[in-house]
Amino acid sequence: MGRLALLLLTACLSVTAMAADVIKGERKEVFGDVTVHYNTFNSTYLQPDIAKAVELIRSKNQGVINVSVLKDGKPLTATVTGTVKDLTSQSVTLNFRQVTEQGAVYYIAQFPVEQQETRTFEIKVQTGDKVNTINFNQDIFPGE
Repeated sequence: MGRLALLLLTACLSVTAMAADVIKGERKEVFGDVTVHYNTFNSTYLQPDIAKAVELIRSKNQGVINVSVLKDGKPLTATVTGTVKDLTSQSVTLNFRQVTEQGAVYYIAQFPVEQQETRTFEIKVQTGDKVNTINFNQDIFPGE
C-alpha cells in the first residue's frame, strides 16, 4: 500500500511540473551560440493597451506566436518566417513583425483559432546566412 501511495504522489508531482511548463508556455531551441525562445497564446491574454501598442487584434479567435532570438544573452535581429497547420493540413502563413522596445527585440504574428485543436508550427529563423528551423505541436484554444 505504501508503494502505491508513493507512486501516485510521484505521478501527481510529475503532472504538476508538466502543467507548470505548459502554463508558462515558453519553449526554446539552442543553435550553437544562438538561442530562440518561442511561445503561443490566445490574444485575449494581452491587455488592451499592450495589444494596441504592438498592433495586435484581441479576439478569442486569434492566437499569437512570439519569437525572440538571443546571442550570448543579448537580443539579436533575425528574419523570422513560418507556417501553422491545422489537423487537416491546411496551412496559414505567419506574417511576423519585428517589435523593438526597451532593449528587447521580438517577432510576433497572429493566426486564426476557430476551435480547440492541435496545431503544427514550422518556424524558420535566419541569422546572417544561417537558417534554423523549429517544428513543434501546440494545443490551441479559443479565448474566453
